[in-house]
Amino acid sequence: MAGLAETTIKPCMEISLIIPTYNRCSLLKRALNSVFKQSRKPDEIIVVDDGSIDNTAEMLADEFPLVRVIRQSNKGVSAARNAGIQQAKSDWIALLDSDDTWQAEKLATQFLALQRSADTKICHTEEIWIRKGVRVNAMHKHKKAGGWIFKQCLPLCAMSPSSIIIHRSVFDDVGLFDESLPACEDYDLWLRISAKYPVLFIEQQLIKKYGGHEDQLSHKYWGMDRFRIQTLEKIISQGELSEENKQDAIQMLLKKARIFSSGALKRGNNESAQYYQQLLDKYQT
Repeated sequence: MAGLAETTIKPCMEISLIIPTYNRCSLLKRALNSVFKQSRKPDEIIVVDDGSIDNTAEMLADEFPLVRVIRQSNKGVSAARNAGIQQAKSDWIALLDSDDTWQAEKLATQFLALQRSADTKICHTEEIWIRKGVRVNAMHKHKKAGGWIFKQCLPLCAMSPSSIIIHRSVFDDVGLFDESLPACEDYDLWLRISAKYPVLFIEQQLIKKYGGHEDQLSHKYWGMDRFRIQTLEKIISQGELSEENKQDAIQMLLKKARIFSSGALKRGNNESAQYYQQLLDKYQT
């Protein structure tokens, strides 16, 4: 029992779970079922219904009466997550997308890991990918890592929202999700966080990410890197990065801008080509 006592560094650690959803009644039910099967359940479960017009409200009332529901007009996933974070009662915030699920030991495993790591304020896990009902292997570019991972976060989103637990003080420091971004809002937040905080990574596959359905943002918007370029320009211009991180961010921006500039020229989109060329002129030395 002495070993257990030594790990209890955060004795009052309570966790609020935020699940944003929009017209995903059946998927939301699957997600919530996985939450209620946790060996260590969240202390608070919040579903932010972002203007659903399907049977979401009825399903929640009938099958999950213990879930706290926040309803708002359709404002997008970032606004939904932010509303939940702002109204959550706990200092620790977990996120789960309504089309994903948790493995039964997910929260308990992270809880114990965070107890053992007194200074850690953000934790994520490895994941299982399911695409169109079939398990697939993640590509090398999606490899997860822990520690100071700002550079690893530059090419693309390096952490899955559904695996994340974050202390509220991190949001107080770096801000919430950027509601002006229609996509890659998680990429934007992870850059702001990883520039200032080390990340705890658990190598166990503790979530299932489901892909291939039509309402995914990656299906809705073409050229997701254009939002990443916007994010990179923003974080560079804010002037808060270390010199090393700044130079890494500039190199990634230049790489992505060259690709988009070339593509715009090939399509005859001179306005876009000019915009990306201006970025290249601004940051090339």
